[in-house]
Amino acid sequence: MSRRVPLLGRLPLALALACAVARGAGAQRVHLIAVSGLSGEPAYRLAFESVTSTLADSARSRWQVPDSSIVVLAEDQKGTRVHATGRATKESLAQAFLALSTRVAPGDVVLVFLVGHGSGEGADSRVSLPGPDATAADFAGWLAGFRRQTVVFVNASSGSGDFVGALAGPRRVIVTATRTAFERNESRFATPFVRGLTSDEADADKDGRVSVLEAFTFARKEVARAYETDHAMQTEHAVLSDSTLARSVSFGARRGPANPRAAALVAERAELEAKVAALRSRKDAMPPSAYEAELERLLVQVAEKTQAIRALERTP
Repeated sequence: MSRRVPLLGRLPLALALACAVARGAGAQRVHLIAVSGLSGEPAYRLAFESVTSTLADSARSRWQVPDSSIVVLAEDQKGTRVHATGRATKESLAQAFLALSTRVAPGDVVLVFLVGHGSGEGADSRVSLPGPDATAADFAGWLAGFRRQTVVFVNASSGSGDFVGALAGPRRVIVTATRTAFERNESRFATPFVRGLTSDEADADKDGRVSVLEAFTFARKEVARAYETDHAMQTEHAVLSDSTLARSVSFGARRGPANPRAAALVAERAELEAKVAALRSRKDAMPPSAYEAELERLLVQVAEKTQAIRALERTP
């Protein structure tokens, strides 16, 4: 009896590219939990709050995320520069994840962003908060309620590397500012990552959206450039757990082409992408062979639409 060849092994590069666009966040609702951790001194507090505020403001204005889907937790709600919905305590985090788990739908995108100081190793790796710290094990428990959503978890704290191993899993992209728990110097990753995610600078394919992978790649280059400019040894090396999924999760509104025929094809492709997202939300309830066959059929159609759009764009 012949064995079924893995999907991507049998499909051309165009199909792989189709897979990359099939999970754009435009087809799902986006939810954001952004946390500015314990700073220790005013300069850090300003930096943490600034990057958190930029992310939350962009979620509202650029991605059209409603306030009801945005949770911002800050070190202190008094005198803060960010419009916080609560204080960044372990208890508040637990409540935020629990509340969100009752409101999300299958296929939604949940973006979790942490910035602060980190410490510890393995499942005991933690981000410093007012009061008890939250560990990687805590976050693993809180994320258990989001098995049918795509989770993008970004820990931009120092010493965050072990969060990847503790949290990685299906439908999850884990991003950390450092490669290991021992890279504990001040991290520079948060600012360029958020800048890339919330502006056009990291939009490498110029489609009006920024994927997690595009933002990550942009931030890594900017961090390396900063150390080089300062003539300093680089003491942080960001890590991303799943580049394929990270390439497929994008934020922002796709730009529509001027060519009417291309615009129609884009609309048809969007319908197919929505079908792919719906199919993926039903994966656990389907026989593997049926799921893979239907996914292949849809992705081939998405690839064909993409090729046709690009052909029209190249036509004078």
